[in-house]
Amino acid sequence: MSTILQINNLETVLHTPAGPVWAVDGITLEISKGETFVLIGESGCGKSMTALSVMRLLPEVGEIVGGSVRLGGVDLLLQPEIAMRTIRGKRISMIFQEPMLSLNPVMTVAAQIGEVLKRHFNLGAAATQKRILEILNQVGIPDAARRMEEYPFQFSGGMKQRMMIAMALAGEPELLIADEPTTALDVTIQAQVLDLLRTLQQRDGMAILLITHDLGVAAEMAHKVAVMYAGEIVETANRAQFFQNPVHPYSRKLFASLPGKARRRQDLPLAVIRGNVPPLSSEFTGCRFAKRCDQAWGLCHDAAPGWVEVSAGHKVRCHLFSESAKLEAPAGWLKKGATDAPQESSTKSRLLSPNHLIHEACLLSVSALKVYFPIRKGLMKRVAGYVKAVDGVSLAIYRGKTLALVGESGCGKTTVGKGILQLIPPSAGSVQYKGIELVRLERDRLRKMRAEFQLIFQDPYSSLNPRMRIVDIIEEGMNALAAGQKEDVGIAGDGPAMAEMTKAARVDALLESVGLPPEAKWRYPHEFSGGQRQRIAIARALAVNPKLIICDEPTSALDVSVQAQILNLLKNLQNRLGLAYLFITHNISVVEYVADEVAVMYLGRIVERGSVDDILENARHPYTQALLSAVPVVEPESRRHVMPLHGDLPSPANPPRGCHFHPRCPHVMQVCRESYPGISIFNSTHTTRCYLYPQDASASGEAQAEVQAQA
Repeated sequence: MSTILQINNLETVLHTPAGPVWAVDGITLEISKGETFVLIGESGCGKSMTALSVMRLLPEVGEIVGGSVRLGGVDLLLQPEIAMRTIRGKRISMIFQEPMLSLNPVMTVAAQIGEVLKRHFNLGAAATQKRILEILNQVGIPDAARRMEEYPFQFSGGMKQRMMIAMALAGEPELLIADEPTTALDVTIQAQVLDLLRTLQQRDGMAILLITHDLGVAAEMAHKVAVMYAGEIVETANRAQFFQNPVHPYSRKLFASLPGKARRRQDLPLAVIRGNVPPLSSEFTGCRFAKRCDQAWGLCHDAAPGWVEVSAGHKVRCHLFSESAKLEAPAGWLKKGATDAPQESSTKSRLLSPNHLIHEACLLSVSALKVYFPIRKGLMKRVAGYVKAVDGVSLAIYRGKTLALVGESGCGKTTVGKGILQLIPPSAGSVQYKGIELVRLERDRLRKMRAEFQLIFQDPYSSLNPRMRIVDIIEEGMNALAAGQKEDVGIAGDGPAMAEMTKAARVDALLESVGLPPEAKWRYPHEFSGGQRQRIAIARALAVNPKLIICDEPTSALDVSVQAQILNLLKNLQNRLGLAYLFITHNISVVEYVADEVAVMYLGRIVERGSVDDILENARHPYTQALLSAVPVVEPESRRHVMPLHGDLPSPANPPRGCHFHPRCPHVMQVCRESYPGISIFNSTHTTRCYLYPQDASASGEAQAEVQAQA
């Protein structure tokens, strides 16, 4: 295959007031026609800056100071800007990481795609409109003829991401750079996006540089893989070599950080890579991973490793594989291996109470919960209908247990969480916390109970006050809810010394517990990455010693290493303090590790529930089966059969008659179109709502309450 992109010793520096930051420090790679090259690594390693360097779209403080970037033999670094404008969008395109920030909010979809076509193709108005319509249909935008004249704010997150893909593909590029194209997407939409990229690649021979931290996506898409750490590439291999035998200690740690049911069943914590990616402004003398590596010895700190070929096409930058370096290693050191056991800090052990006696008692009981939003029209703003965001949900959460709530974006998961906490007034139903009815509870009494239950918001960007320092953000809840008093026994511990911890000490301990240095408390939210902001949001929730935490996608923006740290922290707190979690997520591997029970939600209603093993190993509802089939797997030999879901989630303002899922269901029958199914019971914990199974007329208790609520 012919080489499309050749990068040789690329060096990119950011000139900051604090000094130069070497974001890309001498990387070399090649991508051939029709090949997908996957670049993986933690946030802050330089992956996105590599992509921006190739596109020559660096920020004002950025400068490429060395190396070459050849596209089809043409060195892009030597081209004037006017020539680059003819190359961008035509020969090389990029799907940017954040569609919310990359789309022009005051331009229609058609206008934004039309800009690309106008620059690179000599098309008339009619031909341009026809081509825009073809592209939108190609990326799966429903009702494209109508929606092409709408604005970005009228689209969901998944639709925005498809718009970004459509814009990138409009110029029919030779090389597509995809920077986290599936981040925060539902697994169903993710499967569609990946299948689209594969189809276009096979049809047009397009090369893809895919940047991701999702090892499952990498296993599905990659022909070649490169692992990037602290500005440089430390391991390269083809897909089979890498996923069968990762050799660099950093690569192994990434795999060991992955959650799953095996570790849950063995009650094992996830492997944690201690520390953080070093600042790229640092002066490196040895291996850049040495301070975080379990196998490092003196040489690793003193000399930078060179490239070693462990097998044909599989290269690594590590002293462990250098024959000359092996002679200098301490006896038995090379047999030590990378441990999977996380290293808990003394701070973390201080934060956790030694209370291991957790009594299983119902902490939260939700019955027939409804949250409707009125649709007002006309001059008098009369109610013309309702958006039925939550339509009769019943669930129970027990002390020391985790209930995972899964489903596509727009199904009402977040609204359930906010309705439980009374952040959104429920339209009907009951929410009882420790036997106390929260619905329509007096404001003063509700405020006094706020410390008992907290919410980790989905979006760390908008949930933190940009004008407040981190110390003030965390202390705000402590002050308002009088957290940290001697009678509290939460995160501060049970001993007198812990009860008397100063507020400043508690803030420092909280930040360390979520993997941030104490000095971070003096900074503002805009100075942190998305993953770091999520860690701050978690620390804020833990600050008031809650008994119930509603976690709304708390790990969606995190690297697998940071995700492992957060999941270990949440599990540890749960085991020691008896915390209960409502865990809202679309990450099935996280569900496998943290959940005791799972509820699957579709269009405001729960369609299947059961223990985590019931749902993941014996799913009965077609929607649940489709969700699970769309989850990418890490094993490259494993080829899953994806059950395609046609169309999008229907509008909760006008839900389909009968079973809400029937317009997308591959097993739809006439009865599905006529009435909503009752409950089918498989065992004491596993139920579903589907006409494929016998309806249980004897359903009682909670099941009957749900039937009545949804009638």
